[in-house]
Amino acid sequence: MKEGRYIVGIDLGTTNCVVAYSDMQTERAPREMAKINIFRVPQLTGPGVVELRDSLPSFLYVKEGHEDDSNSLVLPWPEEDAITVAGEFARERGAEVPHKLISSAKSWLCNAAVDRETPILPWNTTKDIERLSPVQASCALLRHIKNAWNHEMGEDDPDLCLENQSIYLTVPASFDAVARELTVKAAQLAGLNDIVLIEEPQSAFYAWIDKAGDDWRDQVEKGDLVLVCDIGGGTSDFSLIEVDEDEDGLLSLERVAVGNHLLVGGDNLDLTLSYFLAAQLREKKQKLDDWQMRGLVHSCRKAKESLFSSDGPDEYPVTVLGRGSGLIAGTIKVSLKLEDIQQVVLDGFFPKCSLDDKPAKSSAAGMKEFGLLYEADPGITRHLAQFISSHTDVQGNPRLPTAVVFNGGVMKSPMIRERILDVLKQWHTTAGGEIRQINAVDFDLSVAWGASYYGQAARGEGIKIRGGLGMSYYMAIEAAMPAIPGLAMPTRALCIAPFGMEDGSQAESKDRLFNLVVGEKVTFDIMSSPNRPDDQLGDVIDNWEDMGIIELTSIETELEGTDEGFIPVTFEVKVTEIGTLEFWACSRDDDRKWRLELNVRPKV
Repeated sequence: MKEGRYIVGIDLGTTNCVVAYSDMQTERAPREMAKINIFRVPQLTGPGVVELRDSLPSFLYVKEGHEDDSNSLVLPWPEEDAITVAGEFARERGAEVPHKLISSAKSWLCNAAVDRETPILPWNTTKDIERLSPVQASCALLRHIKNAWNHEMGEDDPDLCLENQSIYLTVPASFDAVARELTVKAAQLAGLNDIVLIEEPQSAFYAWIDKAGDDWRDQVEKGDLVLVCDIGGGTSDFSLIEVDEDEDGLLSLERVAVGNHLLVGGDNLDLTLSYFLAAQLREKKQKLDDWQMRGLVHSCRKAKESLFSSDGPDEYPVTVLGRGSGLIAGTIKVSLKLEDIQQVVLDGFFPKCSLDDKPAKSSAAGMKEFGLLYEADPGITRHLAQFISSHTDVQGNPRLPTAVVFNGGVMKSPMIRERILDVLKQWHTTAGGEIRQINAVDFDLSVAWGASYYGQAARGEGIKIRGGLGMSYYMAIEAAMPAIPGLAMPTRALCIAPFGMEDGSQAESKDRLFNLVVGEKVTFDIMSSPNRPDDQLGDVIDNWEDMGIIELTSIETELEGTDEGFIPVTFEVKVTEIGTLEFWACSRDDDRKWRLELNVRPKV
């Protein structure tokens, strides 16, 4: 990638976006890291009011006809055909008119059940509101960041514009190849064509390394297994980083495990608290409609953040706008108490459990509302138990982490951190051992901060965590057996990209030949698993449905030509330098190659 003056880390979060940067032209001592700063993002905070904030809330307010020409929604930079307003104004105004609010675009970006390039957001809105696709919504947030940066930093010098800097964009460690590809596409649509992806838990750990300086080696030791517990607004992300020694006797770091993509986080807490308050209102004969419930969810978010802060109140007032005499006249007022939050949130989302506990499975309801694919079990500690249990030593025993780094907005609550730490200590007491907490830099800012640090490390000026692919990828192949009437041909899983495959590397599976059909569309089904780190390129797994391997997407291609019939091919996989995955079909008989595009549309 280009080496701009600034190394910029962008945390494209579910609920907040943060930008950190380091100026590589500042004077500093040899081997001294460049200072990292937080870029304060200008944004609308009220009608006609533009202010600087440490973060850009990941909310988009969809403007309607008369608002397009309103001076009250004008930003300091020119915007063409902008149908949305991003940031704090969008979040606050959207709480009042939730049918015009786009939120959780990042969660929709990894929802394989929808076409993520089709305008579907705001979800369940009225027909007269213009919609955006999850990719377009993510692009709108990044475009605001780009325009804000260029207004503040590059107005007098085009070379300092964001698109000319070294950009590191963060994604959940559990994002699969399709979600990563769509994230890159959103950035490119925003005019950011030269980026590198970095996993969020690693970024949080890099932020700790930067804060600790050379002393980080005194706080961890060879054999440590560090759990990065990242619980943000929309997702819970777990990673394990192992501390080892290199051949020179210096400490080295390697990311050895990544958890499943868990759609449970701060959004779920807000939703639960809103239903808790709605139940109290029903007892008072005050029933809320869907429109009011969506507004109540956003109000509960503000109440939760205030009550969970270290110096927060014991009670927070929550208001719900009325809907007129036909429903509820006037504003409804209710209070959320700290003791209620402790009961609902701690016991509901962070229950005490054993290491053998597993998350509950989805209910057997025949019909479910379509939308985001939230986890059936909100018990985050049970998901954590399953993740740690799946990472075992050579004897098959779970490897318990010896240290933990907390990250994410939810982790700002001392009560929640204490509860998770208590659960981890309980597991250690049972197994023998102990665990300690490593202090985070900032629960909101550390991901962007660490991404900027990683950019310096990529230039050879800091420590790097070895990682590579966070999951293994497979291709479905038909079993070689005679056809049986009325029985679908069973499939086997061919490993085509193993866990840990490094960025910038490529490999080819030549053990099996496939016939690539020309002149018509052909499909290859792709699967993945974050829980099979030992599978190697070319391995074939029978009964893969029961082996922790799940369907991911498909690859569709159509080659021109009618004379050749079948073309014998092998497969090549490449992990690009920017962190995405490419599949290629390679002709056995000549040097022809065809890139096989990952399908981002749901199967029908």
